[in-house]
Amino acid sequence: MLAEVFIFVPSIARFREDYLMARLERAQIASLALLATDGMIDDDLEYELLENAEVLNVVLRRDAVRQLILSTEGMPAISGSFDLRDAPAWALIRDATMRMLTPEDQTIRVIGEPVRDAGLLIEVTMETAPLRAAMIDYGARILLLSAVISIFTALLLFVSVRILMVNPIKRVVGSMMSYAEAPDDANRIIEPRGTVRELRNAEEALNAMQTQLTSLLRQRERLAQLGEAVAKISHDLRNMLSVATLVADRLESSQDPTVRRIAPKLINSLSRAINLTEATLAFGRAEEPAPKLDRVPLEPLVDDVLDNDNLAQGDGDVSYASEIARDMVVRADPEQLHRVLSNLVRNARQAIASTNMPGEVTIKGRAHEDGWCIEVCDTGPGLPQKAQETLFKPFSTTAKKGGTGLGLAICSEILRGHGGRLELLSTGPEGTTFVLFLPGGMAT
Repeated sequence: MLAEVFIFVPSIARFREDYLMARLERAQIASLALLATDGMIDDDLEYELLENAEVLNVVLRRDAVRQLILSTEGMPAISGSFDLRDAPAWALIRDATMRMLTPEDQTIRVIGEPVRDAGLLIEVTMETAPLRAAMIDYGARILLLSAVISIFTALLLFVSVRILMVNPIKRVVGSMMSYAEAPDDANRIIEPRGTVRELRNAEEALNAMQTQLTSLLRQRERLAQLGEAVAKISHDLRNMLSVATLVADRLESSQDPTVRRIAPKLINSLSRAINLTEATLAFGRAEEPAPKLDRVPLEPLVDDVLDNDNLAQGDGDVSYASEIARDMVVRADPEQLHRVLSNLVRNARQAIASTNMPGEVTIKGRAHEDGWCIEVCDTGPGLPQKAQETLFKPFSTTAKKGGTGLGLAICSEILRGHGGRLELLSTGPEGTTFVLFLPGGMAT
């Protein structure tokens, strides 16, 4: 509508100016015809000249004198005068608008310059009804032409939008619906083909999201299959460990001091292995079992973890140290906390062993207002940067050959079950330190 106003109004003003200029030219021709006969024409011919020029009278100033060349008897009163010589555009637009808005017929005077320097000026008097009728007719034709152009433009826009926007959007929606039916089918992932930059960006983002989702679904499917297989293995392994436990019980009656010293630890280890297989079976059905929280003396638990790992290393050069207060008691599940510390100590020992140099693993504990902190420190080579980025994600990283990438993920999940957390405190050439945060009050 704004474009129509900016086009229509100046067009009407220009048409009115051309209309009036044409009447001035006709009036000049009629006056020249009269001057050529020295005014010797009858009234009928004079009336015919005025009718052809569509004016009521003509005044021509050739020298310094204004001369009435043609006139009509009974001239009505003049309601306005308009000078077309150097008229500004805004004035032409204003006068044309007022003429369109004034329906009654009026008599106006129009002043202009004669063509071909045939005089100084020419004035005509005319009625406004034919002018307004011509302006309305011209405006109607302009509106009709504008409507035709608008319809044609709209059709072009419709076709363009249909081709460039609607069809690609329908293709994206169709691809999303097809992908939703089978998100694990990689063949249903959308291929970016949009020609409009914004649509192509949307298709590329959708392609990346679908690709990532399909990969995650496949990984979850493999994990589900792996969980089912592990559950079956754990079921059979539990039966085997039960038999081994019965055999280990017989070792306690041995008179060999070494056997009598090792037998309880073997029985405890077998018991933990049985508990672990049962927990694995539960994990295959749901999640890590909820911890059975109790007040646990930390020093004997840490000593047991370090003794078991020392036996596991055999003739290794790794030494162990415990900096735990004798009266320090934490609130935790003793079996799950034993698993976490055993995993971290084993990882630390294996990291030191990879350097073929002597080293030390130290477990420290301290209490604070919100709970307890347990640090597992080693003098190993530290973790690589790539391993640090996905440290607690399952199957994402492993710092040793043959590892599964599950140990730290399981430890982190166990600590979350306690309401705490597992964090990497520091790592580098001087060693690595993990810290366990357990919530609770101050130990008593």
